[in-house]
Amino acid sequence: MGPQVEPVADDTQLPARADVVVIGGGIIGVSTALYLSEKGLTVALCEKGHIAGEQSSRNWGWVRVTRRDPRELLLSIESLKLWRTLDRTLGIETGFNQCGILYMTNDDAALAEHLDWLKRAKQIAGDTFDTHEVDAKAIAALLPGAVKTYKGGLFTPGDARAEPQKAAPAIANALRKRGVKILTPCAVRGIETSAGRVSGVVTEHGTIRCDAVVAAGGAWTRLFCGSLDIDVPQLLTRSSVLRTEPLEGGPTCSASNKEFAFRKRADGGYTVAYGFRTHADLTPDAFRLFFKYIEALKSVMGSLRIGIGRRFFDELKRPRHWALDQPTAFEAVRTLDPEPVVPYVDNGLAEFVKVFPQLAGARIAQRWAGYIDVTPDAIPVISGVERLPGFFIGTGFSGHGFGIGPAAGKLMADLVVNDTPLVDPHAFRLSRFSDGTKIVIDAGF
Repeated sequence: MGPQVEPVADDTQLPARADVVVIGGGIIGVSTALYLSEKGLTVALCEKGHIAGEQSSRNWGWVRVTRRDPRELLLSIESLKLWRTLDRTLGIETGFNQCGILYMTNDDAALAEHLDWLKRAKQIAGDTFDTHEVDAKAIAALLPGAVKTYKGGLFTPGDARAEPQKAAPAIANALRKRGVKILTPCAVRGIETSAGRVSGVVTEHGTIRCDAVVAAGGAWTRLFCGSLDIDVPQLLTRSSVLRTEPLEGGPTCSASNKEFAFRKRADGGYTVAYGFRTHADLTPDAFRLFFKYIEALKSVMGSLRIGIGRRFFDELKRPRHWALDQPTAFEAVRTLDPEPVVPYVDNGLAEFVKVFPQLAGARIAQRWAGYIDVTPDAIPVISGVERLPGFFIGTGFSGHGFGIGPAAGKLMADLVVNDTPLVDPHAFRLSRFSDGTKIVIDAGF
């Protein structure tokens, strides 16, 4: 079972009309709804399961600038600014804590990559973020009790953590008080058009008329868009995580190397993962999209494990188009809840306590997994769709969505109303996968 998220009251009473309908109740969806509502638009958010039921409650909880893909860097910086104000402006508790994030290593090649990233990041963003190189002595001070020394790395004091099980539900509850319709469980089956542009959405409970739709369905976005004959190249990887019971005496910053990654939780325990290792199931889409993902596969061969299982056959049988007056796959599977890869998370914890032996008594409270929606170049789609005016897509955040969620939502809101965008959206356009743009995997993780 996935982690327990903060409750958001179910509501299936549809409005007859909204200016914008947002599909998906993860961090991208609720952030988009927030900033659309701040622009004075009426918004309805439709979630087929429950708010933050999938990857938005299952991630590490990092809010970082460190080692972001350069194309995401400015968006990450803006997002960190927004995270710092969310609790105060909305009157909520997301668990935001500016703890700092450390990347440490004993590998010369990895250290060179870190420093190359820092040089390029400074060229892009100047002094608008506070990442700096750290040596063995500085790392030892950041990791009190560690019995292993590290040659060097990067540390960003301004980076932070938040609680994934709290954040999106807290925003959704605040939005409901502001008059945004938060509709759960309410699967959107499809789009209606008039004169060649969006005019409404068809849900399992009826139709909502609208002028614009934002598809922010995470792992489900490719399937939904495919039913509209819009090709969104996106595959899923399974990321496994555990949390411990509360512990005293461990480090307070968040940190990562090849062996493990961790963050202190608000409940006193730790969220721990096995570095950046993930698992990918072979699926029909993996074969359909194989040539788009060749560069991505090359870049993650050391950390990705591939297998075949039930998902292949489930997705092979799944319809890719459907009638809007019949139940769909979105109603058949309300929440994706994959099994964690136990050796991954348990090995991560074992490596963690090797470095911090004072935490050797750590007890595992829970293990879980989630599906990360990954694009061929590992940066998101935040984009309108040229051939269907009024339709917008926010997906493919490639494991980065929680941290950059608020800024991604604000950027999406700017695009919907054609305001000056928060950052240049060119790198995030959907058309980059069909206009001959070379797919590049850059230095972010």
